[in-house]
Amino acid sequence: MLNIYPAKAGMAEEAARDALWIDLLNPSAEEVAQVEKLLGTKLPSLGALSEIEVSSRLKKRNGMLYMSTPSAARRPEGVQATPPLGFVLSADRLVTVRFMPLPTFEAVAGKFAADQDMPKSSVEVFVLLCEEIVDHVADILEHLAGELNGLSVEAFRADDTRGRHPARANRVLRGQLRQVGRLGDRLSELRDGLQGLGRVIAYAEQYACDWDGGVLKPRVGSLRQDIHSLSDYEEQLANKVQFVLDALVGLIGIAQNDIFKVLTIVSIVGIPPTLMAGVYGMNFKNMPEYDWVWGYQYGWAVILISAIIPLIWFKIKGWF
Repeated sequence: MLNIYPAKAGMAEEAARDALWIDLLNPSAEEVAQVEKLLGTKLPSLGALSEIEVSSRLKKRNGMLYMSTPSAARRPEGVQATPPLGFVLSADRLVTVRFMPLPTFEAVAGKFAADQDMPKSSVEVFVLLCEEIVDHVADILEHLAGELNGLSVEAFRADDTRGRHPARANRVLRGQLRQVGRLGDRLSELRDGLQGLGRVIAYAEQYACDWDGGVLKPRVGSLRQDIHSLSDYEEQLANKVQFVLDALVGLIGIAQNDIFKVLTIVSIVGIPPTLMAGVYGMNFKNMPEYDWVWGYQYGWAVILISAIIPLIWFKIKGWF
């Protein structure tokens, strides 16, 4: 899909020639060829945008800045990795290449419908996109922090009655463990997006902020500060994720130990009665208990007492 801003009536080529921002969403080969003809240069493909070397992500060629960054958006269903974002910035226009819908881009596109808020330069469009992305990342971090705090409360402030049902507690803890894992994975994606966006903004500040007379330098500087503060906050959340993860693993170990403790007590308590039953199950003629009138009751009493004594001992020691 090829989106042109500000939108103008007439031929697509004429509108694109006067556009400040050309947005390519899952572009077809024809749309890519059309924009490449307008720019007089090649647009980066999905494979090129996915390169991880800084030299591949940030380039300057023929007066244009070629920049790419991992997206901080949520990964689409059925996709192993979030598609990256590509920016081709010149003094006349901004071209963005993306492979998934993004609400931040829609928000900036909406500003072109309002004459009073419409950007006046390609650099301003780029700064607006970065500001929207930073605001969106901040909202996501706040949401993840709320989820993490809820998990922390459940893990550390829940009553101890679930210890009476260790199997059920294990199922609950495993669910919480998976949730913490998903939070950690999402924070990792946000970290990559913030780091990539920080490099892109610094690169644009170095080479592009003078194109419009430097009027956007204060906003770019504020963006860099916001990204730095969000990176610190994300690092704090990542540390808390690791802390909660270690705590949940420890609680799962405790719950499993409770199960093994019950099994151990049962096996130990069963040893003396088994021994007594084995003794009185021997068919020797010189066993006087066989001739007693109350011999059967006596045997049962010995078996029960031999089972009760270990239980009393474990209770005294506080093992259960």
